[in-house]
Amino acid sequence: MVALAADLETSDAAIVPSQQFDTARYGDFRDRLADWKVTVGAGAIYMPEYEGSDKFDVNPFPIFSAEFGERVSVDITGVTVDLYETNGFRVGIKGGYELGRKEDDSDYLRGLGDIDAGGVVGGIVSYERGPFEVYGKLDKTIGGSDGLTGTVGAKASYKYERFIFSADVSGTWADDKHMASYFGITAGQSARSGLAQYDAEAGVKRVDLKASITYMVTENWLVTGSAGAGFLLGDAKDSPLVKDDVQPFAMMGIAYRF
Repeated sequence: MVALAADLETSDAAIVPSQQFDTARYGDFRDRLADWKVTVGAGAIYMPEYEGSDKFDVNPFPIFSAEFGERVSVDITGVTVDLYETNGFRVGIKGGYELGRKEDDSDYLRGLGDIDAGGVVGGIVSYERGPFEVYGKLDKTIGGSDGLTGTVGAKASYKYERFIFSADVSGTWADDKHMASYFGITAGQSARSGLAQYDAEAGVKRVDLKASITYMVTENWLVTGSAGAGFLLGDAKDSPLVKDDVQPFAMMGIAYRF
């Protein structure tokens, strides 16, 4: 970003006579570039093969986030736009995606078929005071599971010299469609997989606890790590698909902040 801005400052475009340059459209371009805050990097994540599995995979994990001004943020889960913010209270909307689930993700899933990926639209409400924040969000999947999920949670963060510490606790509710897709087993799936038929209904499906530490190696380079666990509840916990109702994860990566 800095190099691009410098190129613009010294390029011929920066000295085009005003009668040939549409300042109304392009005059603030360099200023808008300065509004972007971007972090890119990569890492690895250790996590269950699928939600409910007792077997784990280690997979590469992209690190990406970008903020434009005070209203727009982008990360690997989607785009969030803040519609209203005052005195720590924030209301926003989000667009993203749900990856779904592949039958070949695990031997346990054979005969169950795939859950297609889908788009996600939703809203978020939060209140922040000092290092503490409480939040609630509602997400609707379009395609795939066609499910609806709601999450409420609280988090805290603390900066000490070059370290940033954070912790988060949340609970997630899911509707019938989401639960049936990820934890239910139809008669046909039962016949193909050998698992007992199971009807998973709407309810609180999990509680999550996680913590993270970020270390700023330099002004731009950072190392980050996080770990936590999800605890499946209710019909999710009782599903024949669930081999372990405790779902731990750990992630570590390195990134560069522009």
